[in-house]
Amino acid sequence: MKFGLYSSIASPPRGEHLDRCIDEVIAEAQLAEASGFDSCFFGEHHQDHDGFLPSPLIVATAVAARTARLRVGTSVILLPLHHPVHVAEDAITLDLVSKGRVVLGVGIGYQPADFRAFGLPMEDRVALFEESVEILRLCWAGERFSFRGKHYTLEDVQIRPRPFQPSGPPLWIGASVPAAARRAGRLADGFVGTPSTSLEDATRLADIYKDAARQARRQPEVIQMRDAWVARTRAEAAAVYGPHVMAAYRYYWEHRLSEFQNLPADTPFTLDNLAPDRLILGDPETCVREFQRWQKATGASTFLLRLRHAHSGGPPHEEIMATIRLFGERVLPYCRSS
Repeated sequence: MKFGLYSSIASPPRGEHLDRCIDEVIAEAQLAEASGFDSCFFGEHHQDHDGFLPSPLIVATAVAARTARLRVGTSVILLPLHHPVHVAEDAITLDLVSKGRVVLGVGIGYQPADFRAFGLPMEDRVALFEESVEILRLCWAGERFSFRGKHYTLEDVQIRPRPFQPSGPPLWIGASVPAAARRAGRLADGFVGTPSTSLEDATRLADIYKDAARQARRQPEVIQMRDAWVARTRAEAAAVYGPHVMAAYRYYWEHRLSEFQNLPADTPFTLDNLAPDRLILGDPETCVREFQRWQKATGASTFLLRLRHAHSGGPPHEEIMATIRLFGERVLPYCRSS
């Protein structure tokens, strides 16, 4: 069982202190490495008032430069918004800088504002995404190629330099609906589950992905991104982390994203109602049991912990550092030994 951080880098309400947030995230990544974590990931959005990070590969590069072992990556780059040759070259460059520590997580995107920023129609996102994945693979193979698709036409292209990792960085696809899970099985090296899904939905999506991967003759790898927090007691974890995760969930709730559509409309919006089978929250022993339960149900090889939330900007840096230490001392060793 491997563990990584996922950091939503934002500075509500207007993004005034994003430079400080980036400094904090780098320090959190360094502590995570020292505490036994395996990786650190960043996401992408555009035009958010809180300054949510538009260029995750740049921050991943800063983290790679300040760590020695930690894998760095994206979860996810919104691939339809970028030219795939440019993404392939950026990933190769970071793979060389980090000596092979890069994982490229990609997704199709769901916020209309992201697509408006680039003047792209959202209805083209699936076709753009699938063509881009094929082009990424061709670029990383290092051979001369041509490509003719609906959206991209490339003639006589050969990308140099080659990636540090012989086949290029592992390519993970984030998915929160069955069609996306099947796409991940067909195209990707790994499937990243959405953090706010319930255990039942996460298991169903992981099973769909694994079936599709086997049909495509790919070795499946399940990654679960989870909202998680460890403290001395459940009450302390809820008090420190609860308001921040619920600020994120309110956005999902109000926009009726897929992971909340199955809940009855009259369900009270409380931590106690949403946490069971969704959050991993509590004292160290509870967290160990929950990670083991989630691994057994979903077959996850890796858990990415979303400690820092964009909608609130918190919890505070000092609290995040404390929970990273406690994860490293009281949770990670016992998960791995089991």
